[in-house]
Amino acid sequence: MNIYISGSLAYDRIMDFPDYFRNHVLPEKIHILNVSFLINCLKENFGGTAGNIAYTLKLLGDDPKIVGIVGRDFKPYLEWLKKNRISSDNIKIVKSELTAGAYIITDKTNNQITAFHPGAMSHSIGKLPKFGKGSLVIISPGNVSDMVKIAKECKKKEIQYIFDPGQQIPALPTKDLRYLLNGSYMFIVNDYEYALVSKRLKANKSKLMTMTENIIVTRGEKGSITTTNDGSFSINAVKPRKLVDPTGAGDAFRSGLVHGIIKKYPIKRAVQLATLVATYPIERYGTQEHKFTKKEISLRFYKNFRVKIS
Repeated sequence: MNIYISGSLAYDRIMDFPDYFRNHVLPEKIHILNVSFLINCLKENFGGTAGNIAYTLKLLGDDPKIVGIVGRDFKPYLEWLKKNRISSDNIKIVKSELTAGAYIITDKTNNQITAFHPGAMSHSIGKLPKFGKGSLVIISPGNVSDMVKIAKECKKKEIQYIFDPGQQIPALPTKDLRYLLNGSYMFIVNDYEYALVSKRLKANKSKLMTMTENIIVTRGEKGSITTTNDGSFSINAVKPRKLVDPTGAGDAFRSGLVHGIIKKYPIKRAVQLATLVATYPIERYGTQEHKFTKKEISLRFYKNFRVKIS
């Protein structure tokens, strides 16, 4: 099965704030907010939703293809992809722009403030790859027009796609948000994003389920809730060996989920695998710094869920 991941490729600048945001924000003065945070750690890593998902899928033994757009400073990232044997055939370079950049500040409770500069991602990818029958496409946050274009192509060719709008929810016009959701194989968001979409579309879960086959709502340390046509179930989060930084957990979750779908696991088993895989980037700084083997995944999966996976 060909796996195409559309979305952002970015340089992540991850910063640690050794205090709580709440100690520096006065609720009664929020209308004139003017704050500065002194950070004690700054690291630059390879990131972006498409890059992160592809990286962990490769660790799981899959062969993902990234569909994205980057700038003139992409060479170090390209070398990283080559080193990890991840295809760059469907990545377009815009030499007049810089690659997208994410600037992320995390406080002691893992609350985050993120600024994102789209850079080259402001441009359209242009010509899409030829999605063959039996492909699986993940539409993660990226250029808004490209997200819609890819969904149209998937619908035209009757190709399953996962709609993962993430940070682009505010940027998506309501009609496009509805179009992307309607006809998707799966809709995946965190609990805050779910509330945003539900409000924008004026739709409760029952109404949303008329547009998609599966809804997964991730809830951080509280795990996730999955709704299918057969009902709902929840999966508790897997406790990490150590908690270093939460950035990238959501993308790793998606990698584990996609791998489970490709392996034709039952949906619950796929979500359990996603939950386990999501712990790995939490244990390291950076969204593409974690490593694991298939044997390690199998052992840790059995330890947490008392079920063997192949």
